[in-house]
Amino acid sequence: MANIGFISLGCAKNQVDCERMMYRVQEAGHTVQADIVGADVVVINTCGFIDSAKAEAIDHILQTAALKDQGMVGKILVTGCLSQRYQGDILNEMPEVDGILGTGSYTEIVPAIEALLASDDQVMELGSIDAPEQETGRILTTPEHYAFIKIAEGCDNRCAYCIIPYLRGKFRSRQMDDVLYEARLLAASGVKELIVVAQDTSRYGTDLPGHKRLLPELLRELCKIEELHWIRVHYVYPDEIDDEFIEVMASEPKIVKYLDIPIQHCNSKILKLMNRRGDGDFLRELFSKLRARIPGLVIRTSLITGLPGEGEEEFEELCQFLRELRLERVGAFAFSPEEGTPAAEMEFVDNEVAVKRAEIIEMIQSDIMDAYNASFLDRDLEILVDGYDEEFEQFYGRTYADSPDIDGRVWLASETPLREGQFVMAHIDGCIEGDLSGYVLED
Repeated sequence: MANIGFISLGCAKNQVDCERMMYRVQEAGHTVQADIVGADVVVINTCGFIDSAKAEAIDHILQTAALKDQGMVGKILVTGCLSQRYQGDILNEMPEVDGILGTGSYTEIVPAIEALLASDDQVMELGSIDAPEQETGRILTTPEHYAFIKIAEGCDNRCAYCIIPYLRGKFRSRQMDDVLYEARLLAASGVKELIVVAQDTSRYGTDLPGHKRLLPELLRELCKIEELHWIRVHYVYPDEIDDEFIEVMASEPKIVKYLDIPIQHCNSKILKLMNRRGDGDFLRELFSKLRARIPGLVIRTSLITGLPGEGEEEFEELCQFLRELRLERVGAFAFSPEEGTPAAEMEFVDNEVAVKRAEIIEMIQSDIMDAYNASFLDRDLEILVDGYDEEFEQFYGRTYADSPDIDGRVWLASETPLREGQFVMAHIDGCIEGDLSGYVLED
């Protein structure tokens, strides 16, 4: 039996895939170790979505290759989106890499590892990107009190700038019974916050018998799991949000009033070029409706600057849209032309201009965030404790408005020790560089 190290990069969905691979490896009798140094095989689970993600993946491959040259690790197996997209390039241009698995073949992780251990031949197994999801256990890499649950794979939206359908295949929902079984296992293991993810969660169920949106029904069933305290929903497409979904969000107390709705832009011409549905007026009406029906709702979105067709007028419309709508959470990214996508063949904004525009968006959003954080001052909020920071000698946690790793923290003063996964009430008395601070209210 061998020692296997894992490096997981990219999104939460990729993280879930890595956790499934780790489980399969451990079930086969190998040892999964936290530190890659000393590993007989290092598995690098990569992202290949945009240029920055590709660069990060390549850096990790090269760093691991340097350890291999020093005899500190054994074989290198690259998995995930980068290997799916650039399989030939990786094996030909990075001789240090011993094998690759594509996004459709991560279930072959154990045979691939054992083939690498048995010989010096390169291993390449890509599988089908449209293969059905295979149910398996996971070794959580998140803290014990929260976990992601992936309810579907792939995407059918075919946005003009996006490579995901070419890497992950068509949209494929998991069976609801399988999702609920996994959720109950996670809850029984100590998970208090369950974060529902897919490339497009709002489309869940539309490819199953009956062809109807099943996300509302799934959420109602998840809310029945007693041990779960918070259920958070990510990646809901704006034109897929219907009244039934809004009613479930509004009425179920376990579902945190937080929605990740990627809109990318608000200008109708650009949205049409992107092959996305809706326009600025549609988004205004949607957000107004959501806020009216779900009091306290926090909306997170992502925006792309420098898209094909974005001139100064379209960019200013986007800026004004943000100032007007005052969305609570916004991430801005410069357009990255991805080869093989329709948008890469269009005339797009110079990268330097796109980056500058993303910085302007971030400045606008920073003012909005400061005002939003100030609205919490002198209020009592429920906080999920995430841990203790040794450097600052303080506990920290999150409000319902904060998804892990992407949003802010609440720094907590407490007269008694706190534990990870504990829910406490805290009085908010300050803002620190985008984070909140407060003190725990003793019982």
